[in-house]
Amino acid sequence: MNKTNSNIIYKALKVLFLTIIVIYTIFPLWVMFWGGLKTSGELRGNPFGFPKAFKFDAIATILNPATSTFFRNLVNSLIIMVGTVVVDVVLCCLTGFTFARIKFWGRELLYNYFLLGLLFPLAVAILPMYLQMRKVGLIDSYLGIILPQAAFNLAFHTMLTRSFFAQIPMDLEEAATIDGCGRLGFLMRMVIPLSKPIITTIGVLALVASWNQFLLPLLVLNDQKKYTLPLGVMQYQGQYSTDWSQVLAYLTLALIPAVVFYALAQKEIVAGLTSGAVKE
Repeated sequence: MNKTNSNIIYKALKVLFLTIIVIYTIFPLWVMFWGGLKTSGELRGNPFGFPKAFKFDAIATILNPATSTFFRNLVNSLIIMVGTVVVDVVLCCLTGFTFARIKFWGRELLYNYFLLGLLFPLAVAILPMYLQMRKVGLIDSYLGIILPQAAFNLAFHTMLTRSFFAQIPMDLEEAATIDGCGRLGFLMRMVIPLSKPIITTIGVLALVASWNQFLLPLLVLNDQKKYTLPLGVMQYQGQYSTDWSQVLAYLTLALIPAVVFYALAQKEIVAGLTSGAVKE
């Protein structure tokens, strides 16, 4: 087999593999989108194909405040999302700057200990965390979701900011110090403006994670008026039956904001993960 044939086979296999990945990724979205435009009977008989006739009854029901809590759930998700992103970005900038630019005894040891947070997913720590939050009165509150979400994002996002901040030349910091700029001033006036890509990346990652979070709001929130979008879908699930057309329509509408945010920030995310803070 010559080199040309080997290249053709390699490219064909690569295209086949990527095609399978794309189909695997898009297929659930396909079913969800078209399922929301079908009746429940058609959805049972034809779950994967196009609808025979586009039915917007499920979407109209969801968007009607008299019959659905969609908009209230949307506002709750937005409040929690914004709070999570703000707390996450502020803490990651401070911790990343400390580990990247400030030298002190035991810095690397403390940083490695800090990264142990990557080994503990939320589901593992949910019980002791719930008990602690109950002691301090954070149950059934927005802060009871915002603070744990930001905390469990902190290790990974600090690793990103530290790596990015460390690439800023020391000459720039020395020049700022000569001009009378302290560490906090250097962070606010120089580091953060230069670090827009990585900050945007962290913000979008925290946004999407918060938007899709189900387990934590389920355990923390008791008042249905504070339910987020992932919890709001439970209103269409009865004890003996589930209206799947409304569930799929609800999930489609809930997914749109996260997809829009991610699409708008896609270039910044790629730049934040691949580029340095200061180009030569």
